[in-house]
Amino acid sequence: MSGFVEKPEPIQVPGLVHLHTGKVRELYQNEAGDLVMVASDRISAFDWVLPTEIPDKGRVLTQLSLWWFDQLADLVPNHVLSTDLPAGAPADWAGRTLVCKSLQMVPVECVARGYLTGSGLVEYNESRTVCGLALPEGLVDGSELPAPIFTPATKAAVGEHDENVSYEEVARQVGADTAARLRQATLAVYSRGRDIARDRGIILADTKFEFGFDGDSLVLADEVLTADSSRFWPADQWQPGRAQPSYDKQYVRDWLTSAESGWDRKSEQPPPALPQEVVEATRAKYVEAYERLTGTSWS
Repeated sequence: MSGFVEKPEPIQVPGLVHLHTGKVRELYQNEAGDLVMVASDRISAFDWVLPTEIPDKGRVLTQLSLWWFDQLADLVPNHVLSTDLPAGAPADWAGRTLVCKSLQMVPVECVARGYLTGSGLVEYNESRTVCGLALPEGLVDGSELPAPIFTPATKAAVGEHDENVSYEEVARQVGADTAARLRQATLAVYSRGRDIARDRGIILADTKFEFGFDGDSLVLADEVLTADSSRFWPADQWQPGRAQPSYDKQYVRDWLTSAESGWDRKSEQPPPALPQEVVEATRAKYVEAYERLTGTSWS
């Protein structure tokens, strides 16, 4: 059992229809048929959306995605139409709201990996493969792969795990042409992001993208290359053979699995609220990733 510890009531705004509450984002539709995405300060871990929010997190994710969309514009179009606040929206939505083109979404999590860790490492240790792709012997946690790989997953509901699938399975689900376009776009965007991050002292270990179609055009959607959708590691601390320090929810996960939290991950009990020091340390990591990548200070 997992999901929301305390599922929020969506804010009602005249002229907007609420469509969906995700782990982090609220999704609305305006009268023109465009989507309005609002990034909250919610944080999830171990398939639970926690009861404690991380101040500024939604704004950091939104502003970082916008920065990346600019860096990637020559590779693939994106879904952003405007950052204008809808009429009647609460002031707190400023900086965390995107008005987006409504797309025919592809039901695949497009994951790119340049380094071995996470669920990829688990599969590699069992079979020397990741999503059915054979990899060389001798790799360990944090090893750089010979070349980036496309390792797709099926999209899961809130509280459930995405499931890694083979490229062949994606081709069966969405067609060979779409699968090939997804793989090409995913690896192109990952490679651009990896190179930009590397220049700023950050390793982009892996990341996931979502794509949709606007007619025949494949469009990058949702968030892109944020600390929620990617593993960012400080390059000067990279050391294969162990878990790497990261710019994400590491403090949250570490505290939840510590004796101090008193929470048993294997139980069906929801996790407890986060202490203030964990909240502050986690916020600092999100902000640091934003500042190092964009070269601008967060204010």
